[in-house]
Amino acid sequence: MSLTAYQSTLKATENPRDVEYRLFGQVTRALLEAQPLPRTDPKVIAAIDWNRRMWSTLANDCASDSNAMPQQMRAGIISISIFVGRYSSQLMSEQAMPVDPLIDINRTIMQGLAQRAAA
Repeated sequence: MSLTAYQSTLKATENPRDVEYRLFGQVTRALLEAQPLPRTDPKVIAAIDWNRRMWSTLANDCASDSNAMPQQMRAGIISISIFVGRYSSQLMSEQAMPVDPLIDINRTIMQGLAQRAAA
């Protein structure tokens, strides 16, 4: 079986929560790798932007009327997305600010996704 066929099969059969968990893991890993680098490093800029875009996409999905999640959870995700967007902008302009809050938020979401998958 070719790699492409395997990846297509995996995507077709993978649980959406597993996909979300994997995405959060990839983005968080990028933030962790960027953490010790100077803010002007392209890897740092890319990691922060990727995280911001991921959260923006989640917020857009939660704003959709077709989203089946409870309203309170959707509102919480939108609020986190707004914080992530603002913090990311500040992070890029203020060299002394830590990346840690973005990493902590992502890890917390990953823990929630892992608990739901286990249940």
